[in-house]
Amino acid sequence: MDEFLKVNEVAKRLKVSTKTVSRYIKAGKLKAFCIGTQCRVFESSLNKLIDKTTRKGSDSSE
Repeated sequence: MDEFLKVNEVAKRLKVSTKTVSRYIKAGKLKAFCIGTQCRVFESSLNKLIDKTTRKGSDSSE
């Protein structure tokens, strides 16, 4: 089963602001569910974003 992370936990892992994480959610870059103003991000979605970003960064060095 997938774990859920708070927006501020995701922001710390990505070293970005909580506002940036909210933008990623709205843009569909992170899969999350929101109830009212509280959002939880699927950990698998965060891991996919990190993998995609690191692969993209390593491809540009070739």
